[in-house]
Amino acid sequence: MEISARNSLKGTVKKVVHGSVNTEITLELAPGVELVSIITKSSAEKLGLAEGKQAYAVIKSSDVIVAVD
Repeated sequence: MEISARNSLKGTVKKVVHGSVNTEITLELAPGVELVSIITKSSAEKLGLAEGKQAYAVIKSSDVIVAVD
């Protein structure tokens, strides 16, 4: 896979929640470290996303906000 985005995080699909239009995907990046994404239902189906499958979270953004308490 070759992409222009610099940030790609490999993980395992932990949870898939289908809605009527969108699907919520939870990736487990490491034990106890999860990332949640909302993608279109048709994209989730096309990618064959299912629990246990390996997938990447690809992050491409001109703005990344960092905060502390």
